Amino acid sequence: MDVFKTVLKKYGRPTQLISETGFPIASYSAFIQPLRYKNKLYLYGTHTEIGYNSHGHYLYIGPPEYDLQTEGQEIKIGSDHYRIERAETVYLGAEPLYVWAVIRENVV
Repeated sequence: MDVFKTVLKKYGRPTQLISETGFPIASYSAFIQPLRYKNKLYLYGTHTEIGYNSHGHYLYIGPPEYDLQTEGQEIKIGSDHYRIERAETVYLGAEPLYVWAVIRENVV
């Protein structure tokens, strides 16, 4: 749907899809926001030797052209890298509308 793609392009954040070998596959715009308790996801962090790591989970909404279900791919937004935990395509009738995913900050 062209309206949704226009909104993504205008208001989304510059995003890169990175292959499992570390090379960029595509550049586009997507939405990302933290998942909080209001999302009814109770995701806990862990304590490490250097402090508390919240393992921040985020909601990703992006264009349907890119399959995020390939093992080992990453999302890069700015200098931040995210692992794709789960992704699904949302359809309007038979037409793919967007991809939503739960992504987790990848601390390197």
